[in-house]
This record gives sequence, structure tokens and C-alpha cells, in this order.
Amino acid sequence: MSALTIVLALCAALSNASASVLQRRAATDESTSGSGARQALRWLVRVLRRPYWLAGAGLLGLSTLLQAAALAVGSLSLVQPLLASELLFTLAVGSVVFRRLPDRRTWLAFAALAVGLSLFLGAASPSKGQTTAEPRLWLLVGAVVLGVVAAVVAASRLVRGAARAALLGLASAVSFAATAALLKEVMGRLGQSGVGAVLTQWPPYATLVVGGLSFLLLQSAFRAGSLTASQPALTLGDALTSVALGWVLFQEYIGLGVRVVPEAIGVALIGAGSVGLARATATDGGWDTTPDERGGPGSDAERSASQRS
Repeated sequence: MSALTIVLALCAALSNASASVLQRRAATDESTSGSGARQALRWLVRVLRRPYWLAGAGLLGLSTLLQAAALAVGSLSLVQPLLASELLFTLAVGSVVFRRLPDRRTWLAFAALAVGLSLFLGAASPSKGQTTAEPRLWLLVGAVVLGVVAAVVAASRLVRGAARAALLGLASAVSFAATAALLKEVMGRLGQSGVGAVLTQWPPYATLVVGGLSFLLLQSAFRAGSLTASQPALTLGDALTSVALGWVLFQEYIGLGVRVVPEAIGVALIGAGSVGLARATATDGGWDTTPDERGGPGSDAERSASQRS
């Protein structure tokens, strides 16, 4: 595993987590009284002028650049699982911004996710693989991904509550993994052909389309139920789908045989840590509010939701 890839991926996760916290901080400075499209538009216009929100927007852009750089020098199978550390950074940065430390259960969830990531990636030890994929493989993978996402979204319409949030979280996870794979393809072609040639090819535009779909599916998952329901499917689904896409598209191989045991334990710990951290952000109504707001009439209604690049 490349140290540069790990550093870039962790910096991308930190940047994205910081963006989420800062934009959430900007939202807490604005009153949410009133309802309807006009009030929502006025609220949006006001929050867009907040320094916290603008700083968050800048960090989101930086996060995308860092992820692209990580994918340019490392494997999809390594970068995407590392981005799950965004959950760790969200609570760490949020604790500073909102001046409230996580409780003991949250620290245990921190530890579970961190140990799980280390165990899984250490045992899997993904190879770098190729920088681009064959066109025929993209056709096959594109059809399979589209079919899986369509089937999961269709299944989500048959259920409600936590089950629906989990299914939509899974659909968005598969889409985000596909977006990352497309971004890696773009970066690989960029190194081979240059900017001008890449802009005449399909991968950059497919990345934008699939990325937009991923974002919409993520918002649907957040609306369908709590983070506790959607986040495990989102975190694990993205990581495992990325490993599969890296293997099929870019010939990135992971350790098998006896290594499957620590890899499975790592995946289980990642899932447990995701549940714990999602529960902390979704059920602790005072964690992501300013000190003056805690205990106020609207504090119980506010919830935080981390964003993805």
C-alpha cells in the first residue's frame, strides 16, 4: 500500500467531514421558522452568505481534488474504504466546532471503525492494478451497476422506515463506488492523453451524471430514515462495491485464503462502528448545535447528516 495514497485519501475524508460540520454550523445560525418553498428559499439565500458555509463549500471542492489525486496514484480498493474514516473526522471536527466531546459509547464506535479499517486493509493489502479499464468491461459493469441500483430502488418502494433508508443507502453506496471508479478512469486517461483529449471522451461526463444520481439517492436515504439505518449500508456498500469494481475493472487484487478471516472481522467492526457513529449523530440532538441552542425549543428537531464527495 502506498503511503501517499493513504495520506491523500485520509486528507480527502478529513476535508469532506470538515465541510459537513462547517455547513451544519452555518445552518444552526439561521432560524428554521416557517414552512413552504418561499421560506426555504429565503433560508437558503441567507445561509449561502455565511462564512462557515462558504468555507465548507471550499473544503468540498478540495475534498474532490484530494480524492481524485488519491485515485490517480492508488487503487480504488484502497481509497474508497479509507474514505469511511470521514465518520471519525466528522465527530472529531464537530467536537471542536460545537464544543462538545463525544460520550464513551461514541469513542468505542470510533475505535471499532478505526480498528476495522486497519484490519481489513492490512489483511486485504489491495494491489494498485491498472490505471484505466477496457471499454468492454465498462459496458458490462455499467449494465450490472444500473441493474443493481434500479432493483434496490424498486425494492425500497415496497417498504418504509429503516428498511427503506437502508436500501436507499445501499443504492447510493453502489452509485458512489461507480462514481469513484469513473473518476479513477478519468485520472488515468488524463495522465495518458492530457486534458484536451479527455474532455472529448465519455468518462468525465459519465462521472458527473452518476455522481449527481448518487447525491440524489443519498438525500432520499436521509429523508427515508435515520442515519443509524442508512449509514452502515452506505459505508460498507461503498467499500465492498469499490473492492469488486477495482478487481473487475482495474485488476486490483486483494489477499484471499486465510486472510479472509481478518478481512471479515474488519468488515464486521466497520459495520459496528458505522452504526455507533451514525447513532451518535442521528440521535444526540444537542451534539451538532451551538452552545446557546442546546436545550432550546428546536434543538431536538435538528439532526446532522454527513455529506460525500
